[in-house]
Amino acid sequence: MAVSTTGVELAFGNTFGIGSIAEDDGLRFVRAPGRVNLLGEHTDYSEGFVFPCAIDLDVVIGFRPRQDRLVRLYSADYDEVVGFSLDRIDYDTEHKWSNYFRGVASVLLKHDIIGRYGGTLRGMDAVVKGDVPEGAGLSSSAALEVASALALLGASGIEVRRASAGESPSPVELARLCQEAENDFVGVKCGIMDQMISLLGQVGSALFLDCRTGAYELVPLPLKGLKLVMCDTGVRRGLLQSEYNRRREECEAGVRLIGEILEERAGLAPHPEPGVGAAPDHGTSRGIQTLRDVSRAEFEDIKEKLPPVIAKRCAHVIGENERVLKGVDALRNGRAEEFGALMNESHESLRDLYEVSCEALDTMVERARTIPGVLGARMTGAGFGGCTVNLVREESVSQFLAEVIPQGQHRAKDKHEFGDSAFSHVPRAFVVEVAEGAGPLNAGR
Repeated sequence: MAVSTTGVELAFGNTFGIGSIAEDDGLRFVRAPGRVNLLGEHTDYSEGFVFPCAIDLDVVIGFRPRQDRLVRLYSADYDEVVGFSLDRIDYDTEHKWSNYFRGVASVLLKHDIIGRYGGTLRGMDAVVKGDVPEGAGLSSSAALEVASALALLGASGIEVRRASAGESPSPVELARLCQEAENDFVGVKCGIMDQMISLLGQVGSALFLDCRTGAYELVPLPLKGLKLVMCDTGVRRGLLQSEYNRRREECEAGVRLIGEILEERAGLAPHPEPGVGAAPDHGTSRGIQTLRDVSRAEFEDIKEKLPPVIAKRCAHVIGENERVLKGVDALRNGRAEEFGALMNESHESLRDLYEVSCEALDTMVERARTIPGVLGARMTGAGFGGCTVNLVREESVSQFLAEVIPQGQHRAKDKHEFGDSAFSHVPRAFVVEVAEGAGPLNAGR
């Protein structure tokens, strides 16, 4: 799996014309991968810990710089052309896929990133093509944002390097810019995990990331004899139409309430209400800024004082952070079975406490766990549909693919054995490989 530059080049020629390309300003390619999060779901926006890896599904952009500030984009997946000027970047309500590119351009301009590194932001003609399934929880949006950033920088003569030495934005800086674009321009209050792993992924490793400090470590994955198998339920629910932002608000409410309870116990005066127009302060005198700062012991001692729904959300995040730390330790010491058990615990917490699973995801997980050789199975991504990730012994993969999604169900478009409410598209299962992070791409791949 991977997008071929040949197809992108053909689409570019059909849309914009190849013959007029100047020899020194020709068609270039960048790619950014999707990701699967192995552990640490819905912890990133609470400044917690996550453990994703990049996978061999990409968004590729083939682009040719222009001498003006016009951007023309062709989506090969949507078969749509859009255009806008870098002098006026508006949200596009009709071609929403283009807002990820527009948002990144807007943020680069806002912070004068191109000028800071000695370039001039230029327009471009570009073709966008990807094989990261949209809405499947594999981070197609972050892959598009990161590829867009690389294309915009590349068109302006700046190439991002892992060790930039001040010559270009560092991967961490660029990840934060892409996150800002999704938060403020697109309107999804995501954390920074997806953009970080898309930029920093490495073959054979997962990224142990502290979402508060940005500190990260590439941890080798002991996958000899094991495979990562994805099950795409086919259920699609866009993040803006889901309860993603509500979960974030519930976590922030939990931080505020826990802080008030702990301050009261310590005899501290509560914080005054912020004035009109002031930003809310989620921190406390106890030093609690997010759920990352609440220990398991503290939470267990006060959870009965919280509204039941808020208590469940907090319990998931606090427990999930613990699972990431335990999981990283298990893999460092070759305990794959223990890691699989933590994956199972994670799904149950996401299902019962955070309530972001759904019938289709739960069915996939339940089926997977009946197959010998499956060490762990859980939903991955924001939830409400999308994919499960499964850690499967290599000798069991064929049975897994045959039984978790029976062949007749692969072909069905509307009806299948456990009801129309579970799946809205054709479900499928596929093996993924751990891939390298984003960067330029040579023609002919």
